[in-house]
Amino acid sequence: MGTRSARGRAGRRSAVWGGAAALALPLVVVAGGGTAEAASCTPSTGPYQRQVEKFLGRPVDGRQSAADCAAVRAFQSDHGISPAQGYAGPLTWRVMSTMLAQRAAGGTPNRAGDCPVDRGRIACVDLTRQLSWIQDGPVLRYGPVPVRTGKDGAETRTGSKRIYHRSVDHWSTLYDVSMPYAQFFDGGIAFHSTAKSMWNPPGSGGCVNMRPADAKAYWQLLAKGEDVYVYGRKPGT
Repeated sequence: MGTRSARGRAGRRSAVWGGAAALALPLVVVAGGGTAEAASCTPSTGPYQRQVEKFLGRPVDGRQSAADCAAVRAFQSDHGISPAQGYAGPLTWRVMSTMLAQRAAGGTPNRAGDCPVDRGRIACVDLTRQLSWIQDGPVLRYGPVPVRTGKDGAETRTGSKRIYHRSVDHWSTLYDVSMPYAQFFDGGIAFHSTAKSMWNPPGSGGCVNMRPADAKAYWQLLAKGEDVYVYGRKPGT
């Protein structure tokens, strides 16, 4: 027992924040006054530390702290970024950069005129900013809203499309998953609802994933035969 306790004390001392060990497991207080090991959190400073700190409203000093790591890790967990260890790496910053670009779009997502607005009602999909919206000619009808498009190797194809099939309670036999409010516009590619975060990498199998409320709104506003225009390039593809 004495040897085991000595080892335990030495182990706890070696797991302090900022130590040379690869990953420390911080202790957290649990109900009843005991302790339990939290999930791993890295003490390493990532290449995008300052940018990530600024995005999260943390003190911007470019140095990883326990509080920085906890904030980054919470963000990663919320959006399915793996591993969720609090490291300010390229993937985490890519997701945040996409969010910043979406915020900058504001209420004028088609400011650059990339989506054609001379066709009446049209659903625009900007892969670069991972945004979609519906226009009635020059008038913004709905959105912009965040979307989750095809991952690397299964990219959502660009160009002019038209909705050719709608299925409000669709079941994918290919992926064995539910695809509510599915509106197909390019082969097996459709707008449809998903429970995943819109910022969950690496992306979909090609479809334009949407939050449930947005997918339902698209279902109500669009119809078979209406135009869809997809352009840009998703970050990371």
